[in-house]
Amino acid sequence: MICKEQKNAEVPASEKGNRFDQVTAILFPEFSRSCLTQWIRDGFITLDGHVNPPKYKVKGGEQVKLEVEINERVEFAPEKIPLNVVYDDQSILVIDKPRDLVVHPGAGNWSGTLLNGLIFHYPELVTLPRAGIVHRLDKDTTGLMVVAKTLQAHSNLVAQLQSRDIKRKYEAIVVGNLISGGSVDKPIGRHQKNRKLMAVSEKGKEARTFYKVIRRFQDFSHIGIELDTGRTHQIRVHMAHIGHSIVGDPIYSGRSRFPKGISDALKKAISQLKRQALHANSLELSHPISGKAIHCTSKLPNDVQVLLDCLSHEE
Repeated sequence: MICKEQKNAEVPASEKGNRFDQVTAILFPEFSRSCLTQWIRDGFITLDGHVNPPKYKVKGGEQVKLEVEINERVEFAPEKIPLNVVYDDQSILVIDKPRDLVVHPGAGNWSGTLLNGLIFHYPELVTLPRAGIVHRLDKDTTGLMVVAKTLQAHSNLVAQLQSRDIKRKYEAIVVGNLISGGSVDKPIGRHQKNRKLMAVSEKGKEARTFYKVIRRFQDFSHIGIELDTGRTHQIRVHMAHIGHSIVGDPIYSGRSRFPKGISDALKKAISQLKRQALHANSLELSHPISGKAIHCTSKLPNDVQVLLDCLSHEE
């Protein structure tokens, strides 16, 4: 749960000439020194309404204001989990997430997650909500994710997501032969009977998915997808709703795993996939500090490429 913390204090006259970060550690002892220093850098702790560096020498008598959103959470253990980092600077990093990696700890997955790996490789992320994670991918969906490294970057990235300025593109292999591209504009909410699943529901939140055909096969289609919203399981739910579920999807692909009449070789390739054939291949955003356009791409992982090669050989 994220809560807003607001505190005000006055710099004692006795602290004249001391560093700003040292003084805040005295004024707000409930927070760690590293937390306070990072918040000063990010502008969430001000002195008489002004942002100053941690080493700034105070004069005494100034008004200190702390205003920050913090994440109330249990402590998670850092774990040495390999990360494929495709972009990294002082404010953000972009991760190419592999399959079989849960993003955030939760019921049944309290360790071995991306978050545990992040706080091992970047210990400073413990001061941020969800260790800087601002959006998710399902456990078995591969591809690109952006992570904030400061509160300032976190706030900016969340705002970009809310205003839909972050462009997230995917590739997928779906069941059936799509004639042309299109869109699905259907609200998504919790499934009425199984609350762990999502479904198209008039009581749900607005959700829009755009798709285009990259290549058609006899019983399958290789498509590109772009999200206008980011609901849980959105692509998987929307494609299943229009009768073109993601190949290998263990939840939303329906009772039949294979179209009728496909070869044994293709059945074997799909069985060996053991996950939904969905990959986040492109991420575009404005850098939260410089405003520079950031565009990262990721090739299809080997397991999905193997399936595509098998489909090509069947033609």
